[in-house]
Formats: sequence, structure tokens, C-alpha cells
Amino acid sequence: MTSRPDTAPAEHRPEDSDPPPPADGSGWAAAVSGFAARNRWRLVAVWVVLLVAGGISAVSLTGSLQAGGWDVAGSGTVAVRDLLSQGLVGRGATSAALVVHDRDNTAASPAFDQRTREVFDQVRSDPRLRVTSSFGWSTLSPLARGTFLGKDRATVVTSVGSGLSDDEATKDLPGIEKDLNARFDSQGLDVALVNVQIFQGAINEDSVLSLVRAEAIALPLVALVLLLLFRSVVAMLAALATTLTNVVFALGILGVVARHVELSIFVQNVVLMFGLGVGVDYSLITIKRFKEELAAGRDVGSAVARTVATAGHTVIASGVTIIVAAAALFVVPLNAIVSMAAGAALVVAIAVLVSSLLTPVLLHLLGHRINTGAVRLPGRIGGAETADDTALTGHRWYRAALAVMRRPVTFLAAGAVVLILLAIPALSMTLSLPDLRVLPASSPVRIGSQYIADEFGPSAALPVQVVVQSPAPVTDPAVADELTRFVHDVGTLPDVQAVNSAMTVLQQVSPANPFAALAPAAFDRLPADAQQGVRYFVPADAHRFVVEVIPAHDPADPSTTRLLNRIEDRTHQLPSPLTAEVGGIAARSQDVNRVISHSLPLVIALMLVAVYVVLLLSFRSVFLPLKAIAMNVLSVGATFGVLVMLFQYGWNGGAFDHAGYLVSFVPPLILAMIVGLSTDYEVFLLSRVREEYRASGDNRLAVARGMARTAPLITGAAILMIVVFGAFGLAGNMLMQQMGIGLAVAVALDATLVRVVIVPAAMKLMGRWNWWPSRSVRPADTVPVLGGTDVHE
Repeated sequence: MTSRPDTAPAEHRPEDSDPPPPADGSGWAAAVSGFAARNRWRLVAVWVVLLVAGGISAVSLTGSLQAGGWDVAGSGTVAVRDLLSQGLVGRGATSAALVVHDRDNTAASPAFDQRTREVFDQVRSDPRLRVTSSFGWSTLSPLARGTFLGKDRATVVTSVGSGLSDDEATKDLPGIEKDLNARFDSQGLDVALVNVQIFQGAINEDSVLSLVRAEAIALPLVALVLLLLFRSVVAMLAALATTLTNVVFALGILGVVARHVELSIFVQNVVLMFGLGVGVDYSLITIKRFKEELAAGRDVGSAVARTVATAGHTVIASGVTIIVAAAALFVVPLNAIVSMAAGAALVVAIAVLVSSLLTPVLLHLLGHRINTGAVRLPGRIGGAETADDTALTGHRWYRAALAVMRRPVTFLAAGAVVLILLAIPALSMTLSLPDLRVLPASSPVRIGSQYIADEFGPSAALPVQVVVQSPAPVTDPAVADELTRFVHDVGTLPDVQAVNSAMTVLQQVSPANPFAALAPAAFDRLPADAQQGVRYFVPADAHRFVVEVIPAHDPADPSTTRLLNRIEDRTHQLPSPLTAEVGGIAARSQDVNRVISHSLPLVIALMLVAVYVVLLLSFRSVFLPLKAIAMNVLSVGATFGVLVMLFQYGWNGGAFDHAGYLVSFVPPLILAMIVGLSTDYEVFLLSRVREEYRASGDNRLAVARGMARTAPLITGAAILMIVVFGAFGLAGNMLMQQMGIGLAVAVALDATLVRVVIVPAAMKLMGRWNWWPSRSVRPADTVPVLGGTDVHE
């Protein structure tokens, strides 16, 4: 048959020329449907057994996960932590600042010293902490400890070295701190332990609580939206059952894997968020299509086969794209990001398998009972399932698509301009690891850190740490001169509050030749307080020299980053054979940012190649994938721009935390999910447009029909995802706020501006080039199969 013109004649009526829908699905779909029908009860039994096993395994997951995952292998941060763990007083495998604030007394009161001493003694003797050494207010004489007393003269600090490993400290310290705080609160004392590990552990605990709150909000709202879309209680319950199956299966598998492989605790957040969002999306697509096929008059077997062939193809193509996009993050050498990417890929893979294998079983079991518990709703809500082409011509989405295609250049330009304008703020994006603002105001960690910030300075507990190493002892005159100059130079840098090192004590005891006091004979004659002050910075072998630079601003402030860069530059000027490593929380944040920035171009390239390949195999078109990539780039830029405005600029009316930055790992994860979800909607829409195009040969008519048939469902799926991601954003801490709101914004932009305006306009302008180099179209009942040939039914 000769292809029809691109623009349908005014009198053309689609229902006059389109052949009836096929009786069943393609060969593979019919095979899947037949297998599910013949073995439905066996498969249900397997389903239940796996669900129970997955639930049992999932319960043990949290205890098997690693609390950190942000170390960059070979970085100065890791090196400094290792170098500080041995041979220094008041330091250990983990070091923490013990903060004690007396609400009833000051240092002038005799009771103050007794009360703070009691706290220190209990902390030092707590077997859970495995204290190895200490240095500060509680170890020094009254004349030597003034620097460890806050400006309010009611807050004191002691550095405590612990034998806990980094991961042990992250997991255990938050609970220990809560016990200490509860024990002394009734006595009028605020007690806190402050360090990087306990801060990370508190974030992890708060994230778990945020997950519980988000689930409590999301699940009822998801059930309500599904009910509105399906107009059936049974269909809603079926969708929830398959969605929760995805999450349980994924958490169960991770529960086994985490016993053998290091996985970050944040993998739970990703699996729950994406498992609910993607799972409910796939359930909606599959069950809605099944209901439509039943409404067209098919029997249950044929309806299931046709659903697997059409909706199943969409789910598979979407899932493959999301999995490959998430897998692209594996090139980022951070365990936390790799863990989250693996969790996202796993839960999406399981969602595809459940939708392709278990959902057909459920549909065979339910059959026409899928419509049981019908809910009467206004006609505009949900949309009834129908295959009637006549009804499409009056559909609002049909009319909207035609309106856009009448002025494609105008609409395409307007849509692109809006997205580009939204993307402009992304050019000023600032990344950082989270700071104290991510924790609730009631958190003991935040309270203790705030006491230190108020009384000693915003970065007093989290300084930039420099460890200089020398083959010769630091008492060597040449080495001593270099170290003296180095301490002086970093002290004169902008944005420095103070520089702490052994020089402070050494210059007091030997002003003319400070390092001479480190000679064994001279050192042994020093007072005990002076010896502690020196050994906090210089070990007994005198081959390491520790300098702590306290920034004038908090670690996430841009001025602290600039100071860190200046300190690094100064360490590079040290003459050989002296070497220096720079660490601390500001340095770790910069390490993470550098690794992400270095990896991001490759990640983006891999993701876009994945999109192109999946769409090329799905539709055998050269130009449709290029259009999809262009849409992805616009959507990603606009989403990041909105995030910058909301969280970095603080233009949110107080609705969200004003961080002043985006959390380092949020953009890469959002990028992966935007690419995957955008392609999800692209595949869903284009699959239906292609069906219509093969039936009519009219590009304009096919786009309008495809829009009319899929836009209600895409809108419904988008609403579901916005509900899920929005719940996580509204109920979570700052990390989950940025992740959830970012994904919700991305879905909203994609399902409205991109899918409703830009895509129809672009497809109209591209005309038959949409499908090049496919052969000339003749109307036929076909089902697109990923990577295969057209199946004529």
C-alpha cells in the first residue's frame, strides 16, 4: 500500500481506515501468557515463598550495610586519617571531641570541674568507646587548659582517641552519644561527641527515620491515585502488590549480597524511593493496558498476551535504559555512589521481571475481576479504558496534539526556551557533602557541634588537618626551619581563624630554638601538660608534624574551599624530601567533588549512548533517539536549575532547607534517573505512536492518536511518581529533600512541557524522518519488539 500523506485530509476519520486490533500478542508474548496461565498456581506458590524469604533477608539488611562509602582511594583525607591513628596523644583510629556544657555552672564554680570530670571519667571508662588516649580540658592542669574553655565559660572540650574503626564509629557512636546525653541531661549537662563519623552516623539514622515517614505519606497517596486512575479497588490492590513485591525482592537480595560485599547504607533509600516510583509506574502501564484490552472485547488469555506484547515491550525498553543509565555510575570510584547505583539497577531489573513474569500470572488469576470494586468517578478523572477510535477525535489530548502540530516551530521554540531559562542557574551549581543543617535541631550531634561553633569557632571541631612527614626527625635544623615557615605562612592566609601545632608549646618553652625542646633529654624535663600538648601533634619518633588550620567559616562555605586550595598549594612548595597530606571534612568533601566532576562527562556519555542504543533497537530509527537525547539534555539542565534555585539560592519560601549547595551525590543519581524515566515515557509514547503510524501511515494522525491514547496514562504515571518522590522530599532530611524534589520536578517537566509540547512539535517537523530508515509503511497490525523484527499478527 502506498504511504499516505503526512497531513491527513480534513474528512479523514481514523476509524474508517484502521484495521481491528489483533486478537493476541506476538509469539514471545503469547508464550509468556500461556506459560503463566498453565502454571499460575505453581508460580503463585513460588511468588509467596520468595516474598517470605526476601522479607526475612531484608530484615537483616541494615546491620550488614556499611555506614561510610565516601572515601576516595589514595586521597589525602584517607592518608591523614591513617597517619593520625597511631602514636599521638588524644588521637586514635577514630578521634572525637567530647563536648560538655553545664547549664547551671561556669568554670568559676568548684562544682563545674567536678561535674565535667565525672562526665570525662565515665566516657573514658565506657567499654564501647575503647578509649586509647585523651587530651584537653580534662587531662591538663588548670593553668594549661584555658584554650579548651568556651567563651561562655560553661562549655569545655576534650579530644578522645578511640580504637573503633571508621565504620564501627559511624555505626556505634550515635547510639553511645544518645546514652550519654540521656544520662547527664537530668543533671543539667549537655554532653556530645563530635567528629566526622558520628555526624555521618547521625545522618544515616535520620535517613532511616525519614524513610519511614516518607513511606507513611507515600503509600496512602499512591493507593488513592491508583484508585482514581483504575476506578477499581482490585486493580489498585494488584498494582500495590506487584510494587511492594519489587521492593521486598530487592531488599532481600541486597540482604544476602551485603554480607559479602561492602554496600553503603544509602542503598536502602534508593531502593525504596525508586522501587516504589518505578514499580508503581510499571504496574500502572501493564494493568491499564490489560483493562483496555478487556474493554475491547478480548478474552483474558488474548488480553494478557496483547498486554505483554505492548506494555511489556515498553517496560522492558524502559527498564533496560534505567539499568544501563544507573550502571554508568559504576565508573565513579566512590562506594556510596556505586552502592546506590547498584540498588537502583537491581530494583528496576526486578520490577521488569515482576511486570513481565509475575504480573501476567496475577492478570490470569483475576481476569475480568480486575474491574471488581468499581468506583464511580467524573469522566475526566482516570479515564475509562476504550479502544474506540471514534472517541479519540474528541479527546482533549488529541485536540492538544493537533493544536501543537499546527504551529510546531512556535511551540518547539517556546518549550525549548522555557527549559533553557530554567537551566541557566545550573551553571552556578555548588556541590558539597552535607553539613550540620541536614540533622534535626534536636540532634545531640547538632547541639554539641553548635556549642563548639558558638564558643570556639564554626570549624573548631572540624579543622583542615595537615600531616608533614620527614625521613629525618623534625629536630633536624633544615626540617625545623621549613616547618616553622610553613606554620607561619598558613597562619597568614585569608579566612584562617587559628593554626594549632606543637609550635605553640615549643615556642613557649624554648623561644630561641623551639625544636630543641623535642630532644629526648629536653623533652623529658618538660611539664606533663607541655608534653601532652606536643605529643598531640608530634609522635615520639618525631618523623611526623601535625598542623591543624581552623577556618574562619564552616566547612561547606566557599571561603573554606578557597582556603583549602591555598593550603594545598603551600604544601606543594615544601622541599624534598618533605611530603605533606591534607585531610579533614573540607578536604574529603573536595575529594568527593573532584571525583564526581572528573567522572561526570564519562557518565553522561555512557548514559546518552545507552539511550540511543535502546531507542534504536526499539524503533529502528536513527533520528528518534537523537531527539530523545536532546530532550534529556534539556530536562536535566532544567531540573538542576530548579534545584539550584530551591536549595542553593533558597528561593523556596521556607518550604525546604536552604543549604547553599547541592549534596555531592544528588546530581549524578538524579541524572541517571532522569535519563531512565524520560526514556520510559518516550518509549511508552512512541510505541503507541508507532502502532498508529503502521496502521495509518500518517505521521500527524499517528502522533495525535498516540498522544490521545497515552497522555492520560503518562499523566497518571507522572502523578504517581511525583507523589512518591514528593513524599520522600517533603518527609525527609535535606539529602532526601534534594533527591525527592529533584526527581519530582524532573518527572513533572517531562510529562508536561516535554511530552505534551516539545515532542509532538518535533515529531511533526521531522515527519517521515522520525522512522528513517524503516521501509515504507503499509497498514498492518504489528507489535514492536526490542531489537527484533516486526511481528505481523
